[in-house]
Amino acid sequence: MSPEAQILAGLDDMYDAFLAGDRARFDIHLDAAVTTWESGLPGLLDRARLDAMRDARSPGRPGGISRLQVDPQQVDVWGEHAVARYLLTVHPEQGEQERARVTDVLRRDGAGWRIVHHHAETRPGAWGEA
Repeated sequence: MSPEAQILAGLDDMYDAFLAGDRARFDIHLDAAVTTWESGLPGLLDRARLDAMRDARSPGRPGGISRLQVDPQQVDVWGEHAVARYLLTVHPEQGEQERARVTDVLRRDGAGWRIVHHHAETRPGAWGEA
């Protein structure tokens, strides 16, 4: 499997783990020093702040979401580093879907590809293509 295909399969698994409420499986896709910059979050979060926010939420499967869909736009790999750009579509159980433009910076370690920085931007309505 190519590095690009490995990265996309990892993203699909990460979002499947989120829907299943499986935080341990979700977290294997994150580097220990991951940073997150996302619409709706209070600034740039390091791993400790991200974990604290997640700990404050109810455990288990998130309610109201039926599916998360990754639509790859571009994946570039340079040795042990990569950048994945994709549209993430959130399909709610009821109501209109939401889309986010996402950029993930990844590093390959002995266990696979890990996200070292996640940046997601949402806005009302659909982004359309790229």
